[in-house]
Amino acid sequence: MTLRYDLGEVITAMITPFDNEQSVDYKALEKVTKHLLNQKTDAIVVAGTTGESPTLTFDEEYEMLYCVKSATSGQCKVIMGAGSNCTQTAIASSKKAQELGADAILSVVPYYNKPSQQGLIEHFGAIAKSVDIPIILYNIPSRTGIDMTPETIAFLAKQYSNIVAVKQSNANLDLVSEIKTLAPDDFAIYCGDDSLTLPMLSLGAHGVVSVASHVVGNEIKSMIHNFKAGQVVPAMNMHKILFPLFKKIFMAPNPTPIKGLLSKLNVCENVVRRPLVEITQAQVLELYEILDEVNKKLNN
Repeated sequence: MTLRYDLGEVITAMITPFDNEQSVDYKALEKVTKHLLNQKTDAIVVAGTTGESPTLTFDEEYEMLYCVKSATSGQCKVIMGAGSNCTQTAIASSKKAQELGADAILSVVPYYNKPSQQGLIEHFGAIAKSVDIPIILYNIPSRTGIDMTPETIAFLAKQYSNIVAVKQSNANLDLVSEIKTLAPDDFAIYCGDDSLTLPMLSLGAHGVVSVASHVVGNEIKSMIHNFKAGQVVPAMNMHKILFPLFKKIFMAPNPTPIKGLLSKLNVCENVVRRPLVEITQAQVLELYEILDEVNKKLNN
């Protein structure tokens, strides 16, 4: 079945590099973008949760989108994190993302104010009517306080042709089966947790919105391709190799571990904006040792 809009199989939730004064480092942002292209990412999410969006200004987000679009030179799609717990703000951000050339937007379930399922339908419906570009719904109850049900996701997918996918960050895999059963066949499900990518693929997910793809993007893509080609054992073997890293990059609040690891790889500085705090150098070394062990196993 052809998807209504294919954003690729490996989408990277990109970090936002800061300098030592905690200002957005646009030169480093270009460097991170080039690094992700070398990791063979299919698409990049700018100003998502991993990009520390709660601490970014709208001007910073829009400048980042422009910078990443320029740095990719059309080699991968660029998705803008344009969600909000205020519908009008989300609409304004989505329109601006479209104006600036985003290929799609990622729109999170409204957080803190805990709307009903009908509220979610009206929220996302209003956003869908306001733009023409594809929309990925983002369901992450651990952060938003509510869970968008499979029935709500399916209703929105049927009602609005530009709602093309959902990033499902919920460990209850039965919900993936329910979404696949209720939603149109051309609607895509993306896993929102690296360690659940292979299990979700087995239930019909199309790919992953990944944090680990900052450092093992090629390997994640290989795992996905092998599974879809019916090479289940090689896919499982890759999953087993990557699993310790998948878990360890969430040893502290995201994105502090992956930023620490990227700093060790000289991709960006180990700087996050408050209220987040940087992981320690001991934790950085622990992550690096795990990545080194992963690479040794891959090269055997």
